[in-house]
Amino acid sequence: MQLHDKIFEVFIEAKELDFAIQNMANNIAADFKDDVLVFIGVLNGSFMVLTDLMKHYQYPCEVSFVKLSSYEGITSTNEVKQLIGLSESLEGRSVIIVEDIVDTGNTVEELKRIFKEQKVKHFKIATLFFKPEAYKKDIKLDYVGIRIPNKFIVGYGLDYNGLGRNLKSVYQLANTNTNNNMINIVLFGKPGAGKGTQAEFLKQKYNLTHLSTGDIFRFNIKNDTHLGKLAKSYIEKGDLVPDEVTIKMLEDEVEKNLDSKGFLFDGFPRTIAQADALDAFLKTKDWNVTATIALEADDEILVQRLLERGKTSGRADDQDVDKIRNRYQEYNEKTAPLMDYYKEQNKFYAVNGIGSVQEITEKLSTVIDIL
Repeated sequence: MQLHDKIFEVFIEAKELDFAIQNMANNIAADFKDDVLVFIGVLNGSFMVLTDLMKHYQYPCEVSFVKLSSYEGITSTNEVKQLIGLSESLEGRSVIIVEDIVDTGNTVEELKRIFKEQKVKHFKIATLFFKPEAYKKDIKLDYVGIRIPNKFIVGYGLDYNGLGRNLKSVYQLANTNTNNNMINIVLFGKPGAGKGTQAEFLKQKYNLTHLSTGDIFRFNIKNDTHLGKLAKSYIEKGDLVPDEVTIKMLEDEVEKNLDSKGFLFDGFPRTIAQADALDAFLKTKDWNVTATIALEADDEILVQRLLERGKTSGRADDQDVDKIRNRYQEYNEKTAPLMDYYKEQNKFYAVNGIGSVQEITEKLSTVIDIL
């Protein structure tokens, strides 16, 4: 579907939106069914959310809409925010602010300030969509329908330059990349081989999106996403996180960056099953793995590197020789089959990981430049 100059594709179907709104209504009712709530939708985007929310909320309530406006004023920031549409006192009332989407949280912060001055009894925020990685505030969101990546969406009240608000489903920017302009690199390397350092250089030089499995895991757990909670439940029981959870996390990160010129996969795949899953997923985008590059170095040299790093990193597994050797043994056992997997596809390249950072970067660049 085209809106103005951009092509969009379906992201969230109407039935999923309805389920999320019904769940929000049930949660609000569980907390406030004995109170007469005042629901306040923030225009323009919330009109569809609030309308459908009222279809599912079965208890006495009042409904209103407001709009935030700004004009040039005399404050130190030269900007004054005011609320248009609030014509009655809400002192002592329980108020639910209904938003279509919360990203940075700037509007939420302003609304909280305004309604605090109104001396309301309860002030709660309900939003259909929430972008946790874009959120910059410490203000709690009380009712969240769907957590989404930090991507541009239209439909169901959200617009692109005025168009799209009336769509029943939610759409995201369509991927227009093809195999011809994508470079997707899988970067291998034993602990201490400098993989992380090189990844930083490569992503900048070739304008790639760096996807580190470790970073993705930490983000999901820290932000209490659905996948983060699922992964944490396995970790707390001492179990390995299943492949399907790891793969879904990675897929979500790719979906956030559909306009990327390519991806640098760091720490994934680690098994043949994961490699098969990655190939299958990329195929759905008409992409593929361009190449896999392994930073190779003698174990004894890397052991000394890690012991030296351990003096400042604070990591216990960088300070124990036996633990370091166990990590290398595990790497060799799991990675050797992967090397054969990619060699059969003529996509495996080995690079000597001994030398200065700049020397190793040049070796890696030589490989990538010929792809």
